[in-house]
Amino acid sequence: MKKVIIMIVFTMSSCMMVKAQVYGVGTSTTETDMFGNQRTTHRDRYGNTTGTSTTETDMFGNQRTTHRDRYGNTTGTSTTETDMFGGQRTTHRDRYGNTTGTSDTETDMFGGQRTTHRDRYGNTTGTSDTETDMFGNQRTTHRDRYGNSTSSSTSETDMFGNRTTKQNSNNPNQQIWTW
Repeated sequence: MKKVIIMIVFTMSSCMMVKAQVYGVGTSTTETDMFGNQRTTHRDRYGNTTGTSTTETDMFGNQRTTHRDRYGNTTGTSTTETDMFGGQRTTHRDRYGNTTGTSDTETDMFGGQRTTHRDRYGNTTGTSDTETDMFGNQRTTHRDRYGNSTSSSTSETDMFGNRTTKQNSNNPNQQIWTW
């Protein structure tokens, strides 16, 4: 009996030690001006600026985001259009205007969002599921094309509308993305 109890304790303690490793890969800080335009600064895990994203919103709610590297060079753009049902389609383009992919977002009646990412050929490359709490804070889980969790991000919004997003990855070599 004593051996059985020791074996159970050993098994339970070893199971508790096996845990998925998560790596902090960076943060993004978004500031919003009085016109609703946003400027996001992306930083790596060491606090170095890796790039910026500037988003302008037109009177119809459509958004155009310009992505820049740490030196201010434009690396691409993202254009988001919202349909009358609240669905959104974002088209990503490289610095030359070539489409590199799309992201389609659907919102359920509880405010949860599922975004499906596709490459330039329409092949699904992954999904992002976002949950929003009653304070406007968000938690997003990113999955690859096979449904495996690859990373997560947590966004908190202060009373001035500024948002800070922290990204975590299952891969220690993954750097922060700019879109």
